[in-house]
Amino acid sequence: MSKFITRLLLSTAALAVSTGMALADFELNVLHFNDLHSRIEPINRFDSTCSAEDDAEGKCFGGVARLKTAIDQRRADLENVLVLSAGDNFQGSLFYSTYKGEAEAEFLDLMGLDANVIGNHEFDDGDDVLARFLDKTTFPTISGNALIGANSPLAGKMPEYIIKDVGGEKIAIIGAVAEDTGETSSPSDAVLFMDSVLYLNDAVAKVKEAGATKIIALTHTGLAKDKQIAAEVDGIDLIVGGHSHTLMSNEDDKAEHPYPVTITGPSGKEVPIAHAYAYSKYLGEIKVVFDDDGNITSVSGAPVLIDAQFAPDPAMVARIKELAAPIEKLKKTVIAVTEATIDGDRSNCRARECEMGNLVTDAMLQRVSGQGIEIAIQNGGGLRASIDQGNVTMGEVLTVLPFQNTLSTFRLKGSDVIAALENGVSQIEEGGGRFPQVAGLKYSFDPSKPAGSRTSDVMVRKDGAYEPIDADTVYGVVSNNFMRGGGDGYSVFVTGGMDAYDFGPGLEDVVAQYLTANSPYTPYLNNRITQVSANASQPIAKEADSAMEKMEDEAKEGVAMVEKAVMSAESHVVAAGDSLWKLAEKYLGDGLKWGDIAKANPDQDPNKLEVGTALTIPSK
Repeated sequence: MSKFITRLLLSTAALAVSTGMALADFELNVLHFNDLHSRIEPINRFDSTCSAEDDAEGKCFGGVARLKTAIDQRRADLENVLVLSAGDNFQGSLFYSTYKGEAEAEFLDLMGLDANVIGNHEFDDGDDVLARFLDKTTFPTISGNALIGANSPLAGKMPEYIIKDVGGEKIAIIGAVAEDTGETSSPSDAVLFMDSVLYLNDAVAKVKEAGATKIIALTHTGLAKDKQIAAEVDGIDLIVGGHSHTLMSNEDDKAEHPYPVTITGPSGKEVPIAHAYAYSKYLGEIKVVFDDDGNITSVSGAPVLIDAQFAPDPAMVARIKELAAPIEKLKKTVIAVTEATIDGDRSNCRARECEMGNLVTDAMLQRVSGQGIEIAIQNGGGLRASIDQGNVTMGEVLTVLPFQNTLSTFRLKGSDVIAALENGVSQIEEGGGRFPQVAGLKYSFDPSKPAGSRTSDVMVRKDGAYEPIDADTVYGVVSNNFMRGGGDGYSVFVTGGMDAYDFGPGLEDVVAQYLTANSPYTPYLNNRITQVSANASQPIAKEADSAMEKMEDEAKEGVAMVEKAVMSAESHVVAAGDSLWKLAEKYLGDGLKWGDIAKANPDQDPNKLEVGTALTIPSK
């Protein structure tokens, strides 16, 4: 190249800088997955471990060996790439049960992650197991809104956030985990969790001060919370999330949302949110293009289905086989036959009666029925997969019930059983894992009502028939040790549980033995859980006019009833410790009549009585 041309090019470059000439747009490519849940091996269409035969026929998905191939291919094809995991890599297969995070550490490290955020299930075996996982990985795991005390073995092992130089831009990755992790998992008392919105507002300010030009929030809080974060935290350019196992797609008709979901932030900018379902089944790929001023000019991408088109990484396959050898015999042991698929789908077991919930609670209740136990309650979030038709192996049962929970038996007043059910249906809008699957019990719930006042028609099975639960009667209850310890918000099991024994047989063994004893097993539903609503309870009239007239008449009757109640009522000023249940017991002689007080005070929140507020108490 001549000196003249060289001088000309240098002059042109200098002119571009001095006159503010527009530079090329910056393109950032993010590959991401979430909620791996120890699916080291490929999975079938029910999200449980795939058989070797189905895998050979190309019927399987995911697994870390295929996921690595997909990541390597896209990383080679793209520029400015980040590979992110949005948490919950622990818990969900025999690999975790056997190796307690060491297998996950090894395979995630081989994928070359740029960052990982802790998920709530990373605390399932306490701080020590998570600390050992961190010691065995080279990628950073972000603590985010988890405040780690100095007396925890986790102290100093996780950065609060990271800033990476990507294509000349300083990309900050800040993080957050679900705030109720203390309830849904088992962190030590040395670990506290801040409100994610408050924390992330502070984190944005910190990384900007540190020179970050682009900010990604890597979260394990669920889509509903991610939407709130996008709307209330200014300065975030992209949210990559997990926890809610949300499938996003612009092509798959089974998707719950488009990819990505966009929410308008506080300053008016659109914030994209990307999730990629769970269990290694998809690799999310999102491309975000920024102009010179840091504004997003375009967002595109899709979750890629990790199917047979991706040849599994051979080195990983060999290592998986080596680690699987000690547990292969157990996994393949056939324990029963099921006549049909036993549905354990997350979206069903966290929102309504499901076949897996009936199987598990039936097995629990049958195991301890000789001890005077009448009621079984199991959290839907503890059921992690379906079991397909045909032979049932011990490995499949362990995939459904991977947490190594034990049976817990205790005695509980009827009023506390109702309180437990209210807790169980309090987060149904969010797909909360606390949703109660039951046996020996029937109940209805209305999700349109405020949390804390949703259940009705609670019935206990006695001598082959159901009868209304009695608030003062003490019932025998079986649950799992996680819930008995207050997990998933079941604090009433701690405060109200009497004569508790938390060290029963393993839940997976109880279910396996029940299946064996009842093989061939036929999955079923029997209306033990019913969803109702005010609208659903009204008959649909044949003519619109008559329907409207009926609604008006009923409204008038309702007003008249309230007016009558008010006229014959007395007043009560709310004091500390008051609840509608206690007031109903005091004034109406029956805590189950708390709804009458709620109806007489329609402007009051039944879940948050304010001290000093005057309530109208209807007559008996």
